[in-house]
Amino acid sequence: MNTSKVITWTGTVWNGRPSILRKYIPEFESSGLSIVGPVREDNQDSIYWSNDEQIHNGSLFAVADGMGGYAHGGMASSLALESFSKILASQNGSAIPKTLQRGVESANIKVYQKAQQLGAGRMGTTLTAAYVFGNMLYLAHVGDSRAYLIRDGHATCLTADHTTVGDMVRAKILSPDKIRTHAQRSVLNKAIGIGLFVQPDITQHKLQEDDRLVLCSDGVWSVIEDADFARVAAKHTSVDSISQNLIDLALQHETDDNASVVVFHLKKLVEASAAHESPQENSWLQSLRKFLP
Repeated sequence: MNTSKVITWTGTVWNGRPSILRKYIPEFESSGLSIVGPVREDNQDSIYWSNDEQIHNGSLFAVADGMGGYAHGGMASSLALESFSKILASQNGSAIPKTLQRGVESANIKVYQKAQQLGAGRMGTTLTAAYVFGNMLYLAHVGDSRAYLIRDGHATCLTADHTTVGDMVRAKILSPDKIRTHAQRSVLNKAIGIGLFVQPDITQHKLQEDDRLVLCSDGVWSVIEDADFARVAAKHTSVDSISQNLIDLALQHETDDNASVVVFHLKKLVEASAAHESPQENSWLQSLRKFLP
């Protein structure tokens, strides 16, 4: 049986630009779940999400998977998310992609420095973060956790795995259907904290009403086909049910890793003028949830 411990961190949201310039305010639901799984002794994943139904500023959702082969993977993942979140909260007025880049750089150096302080060798973690502002989705991604956009009954992976196998697929040396069973699937070639510098993938996508976004560690997607994400989302309407059923499915398929998901459902886009959006900065309760056995 998996038990959990919750760690919370409170900050103020960064709204990215003057509120009057935003056309839409998203009404949404979100949820997250992380378990140690049936094989591992500890949970090295960390997850983070905003759980406000409607928020006038941006909303952050993230998954980080501490590298099991290195010391203190759980510390690396939670430290990366905390550091990344603080940068977003403190950089009011900067361009969103630039701030995401700075957030990744801060997370990277914090994890790297912590490893040096502890004499722990190399500490590392993946980081896949989604920042929703208005009707736009911004992604910052390092490693092999994934972000799936589910729209009109189809699931699309929005991230590229920073792994040796991922490179082989992009070079057309290996077919995509061989990723999940390849012996070197988990060999990362890019991660947070294992060096002084890291270059994330920063992308942006326009959202539509009823879109769902699923962030997950490889303990989930490695045993679930892309089509299963869409199938679970179609069958279950609440974000809590989607989170739980994806974790249950990963367990049914005998995942051998920690399993973590964060689910976001964009229920409605309200025109900012109709919502009487205030230009003043609003406070935002952000929750960093780290699940341990």
